[in-house]
Amino acid sequence: MLDQWLDYHRATLRQKCDGLSDQQLRTASCPPSNLTLLGLVRHLTDVERGWFLRGVARRTLQQVPPLYYSDENPEGDIENLHSVSTQAVFDRYDEAISDIRAAIAEVKLDQTFTNGGAPCSVRWVYTHMIEEYARHNGHADLIREAIDGATGD
Repeated sequence: MLDQWLDYHRATLRQKCDGLSDQQLRTASCPPSNLTLLGLVRHLTDVERGWFLRGVARRTLQQVPPLYYSDENPEGDIENLHSVSTQAVFDRYDEAISDIRAAIAEVKLDQTFTNGGAPCSVRWVYTHMIEEYARHNGHADLIREAIDGATGD
C-alpha cells in the first residue's frame, strides 16, 4: 500500500508537468517565491535519493551525492534552472526512481537505519515521502493553475 501511495504521488507530480513547455516548467508560482514545477522535480529527485539510497540502502554520500544542491548552494535544486535540460531533469528523476526500486526491493518495512543518531524505519521513510509529495503536489497544483488554469489530483 505504501508503494502504491508513493507511486500515485509520483505520477501526480508528472501529471502536473505534462503538456507544458520548457518555459512554463520554469515559471515561478508567484513572487517572491521561486518555486517552479521543474524545481520541484529536481528537489524530489534529491530528497528520494537521500532517504532511500543513502538512508534505507545505506549508500554513502560519495556513492550518492546530491545532484542539484550543495553546502555552498543549498537551494540549488529549486534554483539554477537557466542552464539545465528539462529532458535531463526528467530522465534523472526516472533513473532515481528505478534505482530506488531496485535498491530497496527486498527491504522490510520494519528495518531501521540511523538518521542523525536516531533509529529510523523504512516504514517511516515511506510515510515521510508520501507526505513530502503530497505537500509539494499541492504547490504543483497551484503553480499549474497559475500557468494555464489546469487543476485536479
